[in-house]
Amino acid sequence: MRTYLVVIDDSVESALALRFAARRAARTDGTVHLVAVIEPADFLAWGGAQATIEAEARQKAEDVTASAAEKVRADHGLTARISVRQGDTAAEVRALLAEDDTIAALVLASAASGNPGPLVAHFTGPDSGNLTVPVMIVPGSLSEDDVDRLS
Repeated sequence: MRTYLVVIDDSVESALALRFAARRAARTDGTVHLVAVIEPADFLAWGGAQATIEAEARQKAEDVTASAAEKVRADHGLTARISVRQGDTAAEVRALLAEDDTIAALVLASAASGNPGPLVAHFTGPDSGNLTVPVMIVPGSLSEDDVDRLS
């Protein structure tokens, strides 16, 4: 089964990438894998405060991915796989690509203007030739209708 990997957060770009990936998956008898990555909290002298911050970040990531998975189910009839990881986002995405051989593409969306965003920049940079799957980049300037037409 063809799986489209989408990095989920609360950004407009993430929602656009998810829409494209879910529509492609529905049309190709595939599925989507949603990954949210929690960046490690800066070290705090108070361990309890750091644990609370990390727990809140994990809960937010779980809520965002659950909401995205529900949207995929409601709009496209697909059951999305969900991963919540902690670490550097690019490194965690690369690790997931190495672990899951059903992933056929990484779907990202660029910002509508200016810098494309850190993940797009990373995965299209000098090391992009070492990826094991294609990277699909949805231009951030596209409307939902445009994404629907193209997917």
